[in-house]
Amino acid sequence: MALSEQQIQTLGREALQRAAAGDFAGAEAGFARIVDDRPNSGQALHLLGQIRLKLGRFAEAREPLERAAKFLPREVTAQINLAGCLIQLGQHEPALLALGRAAHLKPDDPTIAHNTGRTLEALGRAEEAERAYDLALSLDNRLLPSLSARAGLLAARGEWAGALADLDTALVSRPNDPQLRQRRGELLLRQGDWWRGLADHEARLEIPGDRYAPALPRWQGEPLDGRLLLYPEQADIESDEARRDVLMLARIDGVVQCASDIAHHLAAPTIARGEPLEGFAAAAPLRSLPHLLGWTLDSLPPPIALKTQAEPSQRIGWFSRREPPVGLDVERDATQVASCRLVVGDDTWPAHLAASLGIRTLILLPRTADWLWGPNLGTSPWYASAELLHDEDGEGLAARLAGC
Repeated sequence: MALSEQQIQTLGREALQRAAAGDFAGAEAGFARIVDDRPNSGQALHLLGQIRLKLGRFAEAREPLERAAKFLPREVTAQINLAGCLIQLGQHEPALLALGRAAHLKPDDPTIAHNTGRTLEALGRAEEAERAYDLALSLDNRLLPSLSARAGLLAARGEWAGALADLDTALVSRPNDPQLRQRRGELLLRQGDWWRGLADHEARLEIPGDRYAPALPRWQGEPLDGRLLLYPEQADIESDEARRDVLMLARIDGVVQCASDIAHHLAAPTIARGEPLEGFAAAAPLRSLPHLLGWTLDSLPPPIALKTQAEPSQRIGWFSRREPPVGLDVERDATQVASCRLVVGDDTWPAHLAASLGIRTLILLPRTADWLWGPNLGTSPWYASAELLHDEDGEGLAARLAGC
């Protein structure tokens, strides 16, 4: 039986009250009943779609929002909500169309311009995305999401000054935002500006995420009455990143927490993750040591002392995703690094082990390499026996392998 107008009004009022009270499931049932009775009601379809968005049921929200956008062609929020739903579903082309309709209805809205930029960026149309962020910022020069997004685009193409300017502007409004501070820190560090960048990079420890931290006071560089734990902050201590950080950064006195296959190489005392931490006064994440101790690329401590000794043979260690030249006899077993006379590797722990052992090592870095390496190629400040090359520099690598 069809609902009367009064029943429709009552259902709508009750559903809105439920939504205002946070009872979205109850609100959805009310709006769904109205839509069943009045399938061409643009407002009811729009409200049903909005409620499903709040419930995180984006696939189910799409159909009523698409119908609402057709029945309410001059309602800007109907177009915006449809676009938001499509973005969540990864449907960026139709989302861009909906945002275009919204921008036509409200051309001076910075949020619409920003979301257009996000969608264009997701489609790989970086230049158009940047123009959209420019428009958003011309309408609101402190729009944080656009400042942050444009900074990312500028940094990706090496325009450090512009990226830093955007992040500095964003930080005027939110000076304690850890994500903005971390991003600014990484930009400064990639340029080799450790003096300004290291403090900002510590903001990463304030950001919730999959990061390990022991139940100990965090060391701030003060004298200790007890042992200092040095630990990789990666949640997976068996990961290549954690192994690499141990070999690269554990350059001071302390007990090193590390994977067992790294521990047997180290002359320093070690401890496994999960072992009791009695007798420790404090702990420091390895990536905080440059900040805590004032390291620079010109004044790094020597590599960690190793029990393992190099006993080179004629073998060449190969620990890179790049395939070795045809005919080159290579060793790919990381346990045999010490017996290699030359090692070629990506920024992975076997290459770090080889360099720590004093073996000539060619480390192949991507253009967005870890900030710890600094901005320059050539002889590494971390290891006297390591040379840094771009991983795309096939000619340079071939020249160094000539005659091997």
